[in-house]
Amino acid sequence: MKIGTKLRSIEGSQVAFMCPGCDQMHAITVNQSDSWTWNNDADKPTFSPSILVQSGHYSKYRKHDHVCWCTYREDQIKRGETPTKFKCGVCHSFVRDGKIEFLTDSTHHLAGQTVDLPDLKE
Repeated sequence: MKIGTKLRSIEGSQVAFMCPGCDQMHAITVNQSDSWTWNNDADKPTFSPSILVQSGHYSKYRKHDHVCWCTYREDQIKRGETPTKFKCGVCHSFVRDGKIEFLTDSTHHLAGQTVDLPDLKE
């Protein structure tokens, strides 16, 4: 369910926002013990601490060393299939007052930049 202009509410005390660096939603658990704090402003959210999203071969939670979105996509292309949108990468950011500050360890094109959180589409 959309709340405000920037966030979507998800079951389990989670909120999600669209990341313009990854071009996908990032979800976090808020305002519970051992979770992110949130200022409860759905239009100019602030979360603390930083948000780190790791996927593919960057993920410390992957179960097999050979599992990687890079090689999976290559295999799909070789088979003539439409490749998945998923990519291996790191997205590390602070969200403060409705802006997302991408840290330099992010692997996408917005690393080191601060941009407005995009409005959610319906």
